[in-house]
Amino acid sequence: MRDNPFKRATMPGDIHVAHHNGEWDIVIEGTGDRTRYQSREEAIAVATRLATWRRVKLLIHGRNDQLLERNISARASRS
Repeated sequence: MRDNPFKRATMPGDIHVAHHNGEWDIVIEGTGDRTRYQSREEAIAVATRLATWRRVKLLIHGRNDQLLERNISARASRS
């Protein structure tokens, strides 16, 4: 059974989607937490919801760890 990243996402920190050993990880800065997904699309979908819920940035990395996209809209909506 897969860990629920929403359940343990209590600390501040931006969200990263990164390729690791043939799979895609959601990584929460400052926590060491990783949740692994088979597809990039699934990881991005979950990470987008998580970043919006937590009101932090979402950073998406490519297979070579290069930053491909940064979504700051969730953080901008912070009250």
